[in-house]
Formats: sequence, C-alpha cells, structure tokens
Amino acid sequence: MNALQDIRRIATLAAPVLVGQLAVIAFGTIDTIMAGRASAIDLAAVGLGGSIYITVYISLMGVLQALAPIAGQLHGAGRSAEIGDEVRQAAWLGLALAVPGMLLLAFPGPLLAFAHAPPELVEKASYYLHIQAFGLPAALGFRIYSALNNALSRPVMVTVLQLVGLGVKIPLNAWFIGGGFGLAPMGGPGCALASTLISWIWCLSGILILRYNAAYYPLRIFSRWAWPRAQPIRALLRLGVPMGLTYLIEITSFTLMSIFITRMGTVVLAGHQIIANLSAVAYMLPLSLAIATSTLVAQSIGARDPAAARRIAWRGICLAAMLAVLAGVLLWLLRGPLLHAYAKDPDVVAAALPLIVFIAFYQAFDAVQVMTAFILRAYKIALVPTLIYALSLWGVGLGGGYVLGFGLIGSLPAFTRGAGGFWLANSVSLALAGSLLVRYFVGISRRQAS
Repeated sequence: MNALQDIRRIATLAAPVLVGQLAVIAFGTIDTIMAGRASAIDLAAVGLGGSIYITVYISLMGVLQALAPIAGQLHGAGRSAEIGDEVRQAAWLGLALAVPGMLLLAFPGPLLAFAHAPPELVEKASYYLHIQAFGLPAALGFRIYSALNNALSRPVMVTVLQLVGLGVKIPLNAWFIGGGFGLAPMGGPGCALASTLISWIWCLSGILILRYNAAYYPLRIFSRWAWPRAQPIRALLRLGVPMGLTYLIEITSFTLMSIFITRMGTVVLAGHQIIANLSAVAYMLPLSLAIATSTLVAQSIGARDPAAARRIAWRGICLAAMLAVLAGVLLWLLRGPLLHAYAKDPDVVAAALPLIVFIAFYQAFDAVQVMTAFILRAYKIALVPTLIYALSLWGVGLGGGYVLGFGLIGSLPAFTRGAGGFWLANSVSLALAGSLLVRYFVGISRRQAS
C-alpha cells in the first residue's frame, strides 16, 4: 500500500475523532471564556479546579484506555465475540476506579492548600470540584464506550454524542453561571454543573446504543451477566496502569505548573490558563491522528501483519509532525485576535502574550511524542514510555520550570523567569520525550517486523 493510501486511511479515521475531540476541548474553551467574562476570580477558580479535576479524571481514564489496543487487536484478528467480555470487565474496573476518584474530588483541601490560593479562590474551586465528583462515574463510563468505538474504527458513534453535548454546553453554562429561572448565579462552578449533566447524558446514551444498535450485536456485550474476573482485569491493569501513570505524569506536569504559577498572582494565573487552553486545543490535532494511527496499527498487529503496522506508524508520525508545524505557525500569526477573544482584561492579555511563543514553538515535539506513545500502546507497550515521561516531564519540565520560574538561577535572561520559565522547560521536556520515544519505537518495530 502506498503512502497516499495509508495517509488517507489515517485521515478518514482521524477526521471524526478530531471533530469529537475539538467538541470536548471546546468545553474547556467555553468555560474559560465565559468564566473569564464573569470575573478574574471565576476564571482562576475554573483554571485551578479544572486542573485538579482533569488530573484525577485523565489518570483514571488512562487505565480504562487499555481497552482500546486490546479490543483493536481482537478486532483485527476477527475475534469479535471476545470483545464483549473485555467491555464487561472494563465496566467493573471503571466502577472500582470511580470510588477513589470521587473521594479525591469531594475532599480537595490538601491540594488547594498546596497551591497557596487566596480564600475566595479556594471556596469557588472547592465548589467546582464537589460538583465534578458526581459526574466522574459517568465520564469514566463514556470513556469505555469511546475506547471501544475507536478500536472498532467507529469514531463517528462517539463524535455525534460529543457534538450534541457541545450544543447544550453554552446555554447551560450561561444559565448556571449567571443564574435565572429561579437559580441563583453560581459563577465559575456553574461550568462544572453543566459538564456533569452532559457526562451523564453521554454515558446513558452510550449504554443504550451498545444495547440496541445492531452493529454491536456480534460483540455480545449484553448476552450474559458477568461478575469481575481476575485474569481479564489483570490484563487491563497490566497495560492500563502504566498508561494511567503516563497520563498522570503528563497532566500533573501542567497541574503542578498551574499550582506553582498560582503563587505568582491571579492575573498571571489567568494568563497562563488562556495559554494552557490554547495549547490543549492545538493538541487535539496530533491526538486525533495518534488515536487513528494506533487503531490501524493495533488492527494490523492483530491480523499478524507487523510490516504494515510499522509502515502505518511511520507515516502517522511524519503526518502529525508536518501538520503540527503548520498549527504552530498559525498560532503565532493569530496570537493577537486569539488572546483578545479569551479575555477582556488587558492585564490578563498582557500576561498571556509572551507565553504564546512557547506553544507555537513546541507543536512538532508534542505531536511526535503523543503519536509515538499511542503507537507503542498499540503494541501493548506502556511501561518504558511511562519511565520516559517521568524523566522528561517531571524531571526536566516541572523541575526545570521550578528552577527557572522562581529565578533560582539568577544570571539567566528575564524571559526565563515567571510563567515563561515553566513553559520554556516544558517545551524542552517534550522535545526530549519525543526523541526518546521514537528511538525506542525504532527498536521495537524492527524486532516485531523481523
């Protein structure tokens, strides 16, 4: 198969994934814009509370994401009936993971105290997290549905629900943030209530689709009742725990960055939150390509065609890198209008402006590292990437950011201090992670293909 055909397959699968991912990330963008127009405190509360929630959710979701490569390989091997049992066991695992997650969100005091946030910010961020705790089980349930559909090359089934959720997000936010129809204004925490309601709509809709849509009958998901079984759950955990740790390392590098930057003041934190959200939006393109590429790689491995798996992987890496460079250029050229769309406070815009150069610069590195990490998961390899992420993102990114951001090395230029120091170190860490992951993939793919 020539390069154009592989790229077309990746793009065809990635396009609906990208639309769905942009719909989800638009939740954060909408929250940031609408909370920012309420007040700087509301924006900072959504930024801080959202960072903590995302840390908990992404870490637990990462464990459940192990269903995708497992189901993908089974699908490629033509063993559809076995996928249903994997889904049932993943559902039990999701219920078990939801319990500690809800407790962490319900009692966020230690994390908020670590941020040294002012009392008014702590109050609003706590309220935000308490509401999100009720939506966590539904969010994890929908992740199982999403992982299954991606593994089966049916991302449209997920995207439709995500677009419906986006359609009701803005009116629900406007109602809950500003109040009305008998409801008192909630400010920033109103964003959490809207997201929680939508998560439950997604989860329940996903269950009904799996139960009644004929396309899923061959999987026999609801053919019988099954209690938790040790062997399949161990297999999920063996792959999922390192994946969850990888997500934890990646997201905590940003969460702890937000917590440290909180000490620099509300305006600096608000500016950082805008840049973090722009970075997350740009990340959706390589993430969607990575999901699509890893699905095709897993299916090729299941079909016992390692040469095709390696070929598709390389073409996915090259495609993601090229498109990421283009995205970085566009971010830089459109920096003025983008920042003013997020905030009306000129001080917040001024705080964000010098940071945008970093997210424009590191797009290619970010694309390569996420693409390669997902490809390795398609090979059911997650432990070594986790160690690479720990070294790069925690050691170089967060550790280096702390040293630079708080000016512990006094002779360096001014742009390396403050929030800029954290973003500079983060850029270097992503470049390091991408290089090490590609190097590891080269060895793995050669052994698999030989």
